[in-house]
Amino acid sequence: MTTRIFDGRRRVDAIAADGRGVAYGDGLFETMRVHRGTVPWWDAHWARLQHGAQRLHLRLPEPRQVREEAADLFANDDSANDRGGVLKLIVTRGGGGRGYAPPAAAEPSWLLSRYPVPVAVADGLRARWCETRLASQPLLAGIKHCNRLEQVLARAECIEAGVDEGLMRDLDGNVVSATSANLFVFRDGRWLTPLLDRCGVAGVCRAQLLPALQAREARLDTAALEAADAVFLCNAVRGILPLARLGARAWPAHPAIAAARVALARRHPAFALDVEHP
Repeated sequence: MTTRIFDGRRRVDAIAADGRGVAYGDGLFETMRVHRGTVPWWDAHWARLQHGAQRLHLRLPEPRQVREEAADLFANDDSANDRGGVLKLIVTRGGGGRGYAPPAAAEPSWLLSRYPVPVAVADGLRARWCETRLASQPLLAGIKHCNRLEQVLARAECIEAGVDEGLMRDLDGNVVSATSANLFVFRDGRWLTPLLDRCGVAGVCRAQLLPALQAREARLDTAALEAADAVFLCNAVRGILPLARLGARAWPAHPAIAAARVALARRHPAFALDVEHP
């Protein structure tokens, strides 16, 4: 991992001791797939970041500087023959002393980090239903804010159970997402994906696939998902990840998922490898 830290426009050596991101999770983040030194979905990620900043009344750094620093971070990227890299951007409200009240004119703090692409799962994911539930908070629904304790607890469940991923529900039992991915369900010849108006993250990859698959947003319960003909998870780093097993329920490879991967590859060149080597 390589990381650069900034206070406003100025590069610094460390996060400030009074940083609100550390103290309260008062910030946002984006995790992006890099392909041959570029971020093909940059505009979509920045638009979601702006939307989140409006919700939180949080200042963003100057977009041109962020993009130039990101490009420089991958300037020596030699990914023409591999799966590229991952760029993570964290933006917080900056320093503000003790107490919840946000400072009136804080300079944003932000970090850029470079990571390798996660290892692909060859035969589909094994998942479980998580006991940890997602609380409803419409003001935060959809945005990628820095408070992810629910996902941390759910991910710990997955590690303990020895599975690849966990599916999460809200307090009413509605299916929302996986711990780090959105999900799509294929039933009766069409794709469905959960509504995210109460909780959950509206993923950039999900936004690309909604029109591509002519998918419909809907409330889904556990029975609806387990009765599906096919299920996949998706995010902007790993693309489409077929679900192979959920408890006792198993799904074989399905042509609708293969078609979805082709549709995604048309929108992001890094995911063409998933079509060539599923």
